[in-house]
Amino acid sequence: MPSLIRKTTNTGTRLRAAAALVAAVTLGTALTGCSSLETTRPSTVRAAAGATGEQAAARFGPVDCRRAKCIALTFDAGPSEHSARLLDILKDKQVPATFFLLGKRHIEKYPELVRRMADEGHEVASHTWTHRILTRSTPEQIREELERPNREIERLTGRRPTLMRPPQGRTDETVHEISRELGLAEVLWTVTAKDYRTTDSELITQRVLAQSSRDGIILLHDIYDGTVPAVPGIIDALKERGYVFVTVPQLLAPGKAEPGRVYR
Repeated sequence: MPSLIRKTTNTGTRLRAAAALVAAVTLGTALTGCSSLETTRPSTVRAAAGATGEQAAARFGPVDCRRAKCIALTFDAGPSEHSARLLDILKDKQVPATFFLLGKRHIEKYPELVRRMADEGHEVASHTWTHRILTRSTPEQIREELERPNREIERLTGRRPTLMRPPQGRTDETVHEISRELGLAEVLWTVTAKDYRTTDSELITQRVLAQSSRDGIILLHDIYDGTVPAVPGIIDALKERGYVFVTVPQLLAPGKAEPGRVYR
């Protein structure tokens, strides 16, 4: 009987592991809209730039992610009514972030917050104009989704975005090609709290901390009620672990993101 119990337990463990593997593969496919996606890691970009390349210089001080234990905090789909409070927190904590902004009802509604993000040293990037799924769109629609926020961000900040994040992380060769034409690199993520499914700030914090590692890119949304209250705890806990917060371009420095390529 004991051997039967062990055998049953082992079988159950193998089945659960197999199910988890299938779920992970399915999730990866769903996020990208394709079965295989070539992505580039920050460490690869830094190594390719060579050891003598120019070091990153952030608004909050110089950071060399070849030596420092860096991690990037990113926020999608804002600005929103929560973004001013988030910017206050980031300023108080001396943490730079990367904002992937939506155009319609966001950049349009909160232009002063877009300016503030840029003025306070954050990286301002695009998350399309209407959150249209790009892999289900025509080339003309993709181009419009990417060009409109670029024009508005440049008008407000004086700087044209060089990064974009495709809605739901769904991308393909057509998206790559058009992004290359527009001078945009695509940025995905390695950490997600799935904060679109919960308002529990403590749970959001736990999920981020459980997944974080060096060169991580954390995906959060400053449009949801539970997210911004979780940010101070996330920052404090990761700083205690020795992490240094940087923007996505700083994470890649001394290398640079190339238009049409995908980074994660």
